[in-house]
Amino acid sequence: MIIQPIKTRIFQEGEDLFTFITDYFKKIPEKSVMVVTSKIVALAEGRTAIAENVQAKEKLIRAESQFAMPTKYTWLTIKNGLVMPAAGIDESNANGKLILLPKDSFKTARLLRNKLRQKYDVKHLGVLITDSRTIPLRAGVTGVALGYAGFRGIKDYRGQPDIFGRKFKVSRTDIADSLAAAAVLVMGEGNEQQPLAIIKKAPLKFCDKIHSQELRIDIQDDMYRPLFLKLPRF
Repeated sequence: MIIQPIKTRIFQEGEDLFTFITDYFKKIPEKSVMVVTSKIVALAEGRTAIAENVQAKEKLIRAESQFAMPTKYTWLTIKNGLVMPAAGIDESNANGKLILLPKDSFKTARLLRNKLRQKYDVKHLGVLITDSRTIPLRAGVTGVALGYAGFRGIKDYRGQPDIFGRKFKVSRTDIADSLAAAAVLVMGEGNEQQPLAIIKKAPLKFCDKIHSQELRIDIQDDMYRPLFLKLPRF
């Protein structure tokens, strides 16, 4: 798999995302994935805010979340089926504003894919919108997929034999988040100014229709839920 980050000028709020992307690509190879950081998607949509005080920010976090719980360090929230701090609201590289998550990353990925396929005359193309997330009990952040189009987001091994012939019962590979983690690693988290990347030769299955809920697990069915309910504070 080859991932090529693209260094760009600074994306301005309200700019057209498609025009910005096409300024940096003369062609797009077949069977590649266009990676776009969620921050410039949100800026294109005008998804920014100014919070004059802590109370205003807390109100915004609650409004942006399906679930919100204040803790010692941050607000723990659930948004779009993902656990994240502060509803994904970001202050970094925001020039004094708060940047919210895109309104509908799956819809944006689908529309962007359609326009890119038409412009570059490619049949098999994926679009992946990424963000960064912390992982419980791990330091640092890693990439995560907020939305995608053009490829299967999960590979299901259930029912298939392992190398010794034993059938898998629960194993599935999270393709979308794995690609996002790899892409965000090379795109960077600081002042690299690389909000775009192109992935080539990825081990995935391209398709025209995807299931936007395929990665989600109901909180009642999450295998880690009993553990976190019983953990002491430390």
